[in-house]
Amino acid sequence: MSDIEIAQLASMKPIIALAEKNFNIPAEHLDPYGHYKAKLSLEYINSLKDKADGKLILVTAISPTPAGEGKTTTTVGLGDAMNRLGKKTIMCLREPSLGPCFGLKGGAAGGGYSQVVPMEDINLHFTGDFHAIGIAHNLLAALIDNHINHGNELNIDPRLIQWKRVVDMNDRALRKITIGQGGITNGYLREEGYDIVVASEIMAILCLATSRSDLKTRLGRIIIGYKTDGLSPIYASDLKAQGAMAAVLKDAIKPNLVQTLENNIAIIHGGPFANIAHGCNTVTATKTALKLADYAITEAGFGADLGAEKFIDIKCRMAGLTPSAVVLVATVRALKLQGGVDKEQLNQENLKALETGFVNLERHLNNINNHYGLPCVICINHVSFDTEAEIELLKQKCENLGVKCVVSKHWAEGGKGAETLAQEVLNIVDNREPSFSYVYDENLSLWEKIEAIATKLYGASSVSAPNAIKKQLENWSKDYGKFPVCIAKTQMSFSTDAEAKGAPSGHNVEISEVRLANGAGFVVAIAGNMMTMPGLPKIPAAERIDIKDDGTITGLF
Repeated sequence: MSDIEIAQLASMKPIIALAEKNFNIPAEHLDPYGHYKAKLSLEYINSLKDKADGKLILVTAISPTPAGEGKTTTTVGLGDAMNRLGKKTIMCLREPSLGPCFGLKGGAAGGGYSQVVPMEDINLHFTGDFHAIGIAHNLLAALIDNHINHGNELNIDPRLIQWKRVVDMNDRALRKITIGQGGITNGYLREEGYDIVVASEIMAILCLATSRSDLKTRLGRIIIGYKTDGLSPIYASDLKAQGAMAAVLKDAIKPNLVQTLENNIAIIHGGPFANIAHGCNTVTATKTALKLADYAITEAGFGADLGAEKFIDIKCRMAGLTPSAVVLVATVRALKLQGGVDKEQLNQENLKALETGFVNLERHLNNINNHYGLPCVICINHVSFDTEAEIELLKQKCENLGVKCVVSKHWAEGGKGAETLAQEVLNIVDNREPSFSYVYDENLSLWEKIEAIATKLYGASSVSAPNAIKKQLENWSKDYGKFPVCIAKTQMSFSTDAEAKGAPSGHNVEISEVRLANGAGFVVAIAGNMMTMPGLPKIPAAERIDIKDDGTITGLF
């Protein structure tokens, strides 16, 4: 059966009763969205502040490939397995974006028998968080143009406006547009563009904010552009925008509770781009899970060079989180693709390609152990086409590196298929004092932070940028020097070349643009030609999605 067919056969339990039974959450602190989704009040979350924290486990992966790796599926399967073993566990996931859902990637609710449900709701609108973020973002954009139209008292230079508009859809035609056409009554004629909602700084802000007041403060710190002197920043607070934006987000800031196919609680909240932002669910969701459960399992976007690095250097640094262990997910098919096999040949045994592609896993493992300072378990996310010889080769190569390697069958068997993986993870987190290391010291200059990531994690020999960008970073270092950096590059490779598979070394990382996300609290460094508004593929997933007369959704994956 397809993922959606499996999900639609799930025996879901009312979320209010499930939350009360499993975690003693009083019903009055849950705002139900139908029977199977609910938001948790911030007042209840604040009441947990004196409870001891559970242990935090990160699920990450090798460099993504079209063959798929399965971070979300593994996060859900591992959580279900730990609950089967009697360990009080909550999973923390990101919310799916409608753009990828209708595009190439599909949804983000797990797969097979390791899913969160209701799958259709989670992938389509959910509780409206992304819509609220889009409205808050576009409210600020409207206020900017309105201010200029009514005399421009702040002396905003229209050529230096940094704030685009957003929509939660892959729509390449909106990357560059012209607004204000039709005469002065329609505003100031200027170039504009759209990003996808998950690339909005407001998304990153929501995911890093720790309270309503922190949210409002961060929103006010957003730099929307500069005055005509080209130097003086203009903040959202100068437009008195932060109050209304925070009001729009009053419900979006509350974490969402859903359940797995095995009726275990999962928190799904936030979903920033794993390139242009930090690719993690909200700090509020993660901290809440740590208070409610003995173990919290979360995942971070794309491979360990992007998602795990940003989880460590941005999220953990800002929120004071201490992870205990990492699960590094790979599939035989993905490793063969890293070894040069054509996508159409991935179901055929190929030990040579598997060995060649293994270098990708090896570098990610080295980064996790030596640069993040965390112990790791390798999860081979089992696919029915895997052969015994391929599995044995992977186990042997992992054993040679001194790392535990577990073949996990959670996609086909749910939590039962991940019990061995769960036991290996528990053997680490229950017998090791948590400690880890950041990739760079916060006192380094912004340029030095970029160099540290590129040379330590990506295997680059150099980093380059136009002099104007270097000068910009030097100027920002005076006021924002302690900010972490968020490198936006292709997720498909350690290099900036998406076609460079395996573990390329000795390459140059060219920084083509830098952006100051002052509200979120980090500097974005764009490497290569990264898009913040994706496009749809030739055959988008939307062509397969439909609805029956009885309201049943089909075609989601």
